Amino acid sequence: MNLSQRVSGVLAGAALALFTLPLWADWQLNLTQGITDISRRVYDMHMMVLWICVAIGILVFGAMAISIVKHRKSKGVTAATFHESITAEMLWTVVPFVILVAMAIPAAKTLIAMEDTSDADITIKITGHQWKWEYEYLNEGIRFISSLHSDSREAAVLDSGIDPATVDNYLLEVDQPMVLPVGKKIRFLLTSNDVIHAWWLPALAIKKDAVPGFINEMWTNIDADKVGIYRGQCAELCGRDHGFMPIVVEAKTEADYNQWVDQKLAAAEEVANSADREWDMAELMEKGEQVYGSTCAACHQASGAGVTGVFPALAGNQMVLEDIESHIDVVMNGKLGTAMQAFAAQLGDVDIAAVITYERNAWGNDTGDVIQPAVIKATR
Repeated sequence: MNLSQRVSGVLAGAALALFTLPLWADWQLNLTQGITDISRRVYDMHMMVLWICVAIGILVFGAMAISIVKHRKSKGVTAATFHESITAEMLWTVVPFVILVAMAIPAAKTLIAMEDTSDADITIKITGHQWKWEYEYLNEGIRFISSLHSDSREAAVLDSGIDPATVDNYLLEVDQPMVLPVGKKIRFLLTSNDVIHAWWLPALAIKKDAVPGFINEMWTNIDADKVGIYRGQCAELCGRDHGFMPIVVEAKTEADYNQWVDQKLAAAEEVANSADREWDMAELMEKGEQVYGSTCAACHQASGAGVTGVFPALAGNQMVLEDIESHIDVVMNGKLGTAMQAFAAQLGDVDIAAVITYERNAWGNDTGDVIQPAVIKATR
């Protein structure tokens, strides 16, 4: 390929890039300004440091370029022979010091503000699990698990026949989002039940590790006019389904938030009352399929086939087919030395009874066993 052909190729590529600029519209190369005062302060600080670095880069590389061009050997320039300059040394010591202090003062103020969780209106405990988030509203008495939405989970399965491009917010949607009121200071207590996770929501300028045995604190206060849905992810490599652990926050007005709280409390009361009644097979199977899809399918697969050498198959499993007591014990208390978690603290009596009933009667298991919520309640 000669030079003219290469130049033509480069020009053609540049023209193609210009004509396809709309395709790059979703590419976000800079920080987002966010929806809180802290997020905007972080953004402003970032931009200030960026432009300082740009100015320094222009001065340094500009001086280098001028020196290289104007003082090159081919022009007969003779190199200077001085060894030191007190003035130059003072300049390159004092000027960087002033620049660093100018950056450090607003940075320190922002960092101090980011750690001030006092006088919060609402406190929410966030617990990371493989691979979902548990949210507990300590003031309101609300607790629920937020898992990857079933549409994304089904599309993620190899040979599922579902094109991920057709799934809205693929791998960034959950079955139950965290709901927050705007205009209120919200304190988060962050921990983990198993391995290290990280709760990261760019719009709130929040990213902090969830460490087993420790509680980290963070806070936010969403602007009153920023009602909407905001998405994030676990930002710590926490296992094989790390990419299937999204975060969704729905910001509501105070009135809508209070209405949501009332609905959640009413639903929780209904679930608690339902644990004392007799459920028929059809009800338990329907409920169990939902719980299995959001809680168990990530490991044991939607088909119950498991993952060879990692997660045992439930379809045709001897314990599932024969030993009800062991089945209940494993689901509630987990199994040491394996990836099987204890779900007694994560799921309610109805959910555990339903999912065990489902596992014992799905995929051809057909044991006919019906586990009532009252049995799980008595086992606790």
